Amino acid sequence: MAPPHLLIVDDDAGIRDLLQGYLHAQGYGATAVGDGKAMWQALREGTFDLVVLDLMLPGDNGITLCRKLRESHDLPVIMLTAHWQASERVAGLDAGADDYVMKPFDPVELLARIRAVLRRATPSTKAEPRMLRFNGWRLDTRVREMTSPGGRVVSLGGSDYRALRELLASPHRPVSRDHLVDQVYGRDRAPNDRAIDVCISRLRQYLDDDARKPSLIRTLRNQGYVLTADVHADA
Repeated sequence: MAPPHLLIVDDDAGIRDLLQGYLHAQGYGATAVGDGKAMWQALREGTFDLVVLDLMLPGDNGITLCRKLRESHDLPVIMLTAHWQASERVAGLDAGADDYVMKPFDPVELLARIRAVLRRATPSTKAEPRMLRFNGWRLDTRVREMTSPGGRVVSLGGSDYRALRELLASPHRPVSRDHLVDQVYGRDRAPNDRAIDVCISRLRQYLDDDARKPSLIRTLRNQGYVLTADVHADA
């Protein structure tokens, strides 16, 4: 399967070059253009999975372009904005944007948002595995129960289960806090609150992972969390 191909629309050449190079390095296809006219031409000539759209552009601004996109294309849109006013962020979401990222931004954060939006936009074609095994533990996905190597059963609440599933989906790879907040809680929670950290703390307790020096769910500074165990799925 071909990797997702992203269309970046930003009049700042430095941001275009930064994002295009970073996304290529992460295995994504990326085309970068500087305004709405070039965006429409790119859409006529290519196929894309998501648009990263700057709010402030020459000619039609990002909100106008997003609204027009919604009329003709079924593409997820992430808005880039340097404005902190809630009214403009709300206007972008009302125009059909799936998410927004504030400038200046960390490309790692933007990539986490891109992954989350693509996941929500793309229906899964795989059946949910009945059992996931990791580090001697078993997770029954149908009843949301974990069984320890010694046979102890732990029932998981909704947020704990969703957080664990995100970590199990990417073993040995960092999962950002922002991505976890988005997938576990949705857009209603602020990314800078501590709810996801409390959730991870509970999971460590369930998994007998020493909170002072965790080895199974490790914290990576400025990156998020990583599950250090191999994961095996059973139908």
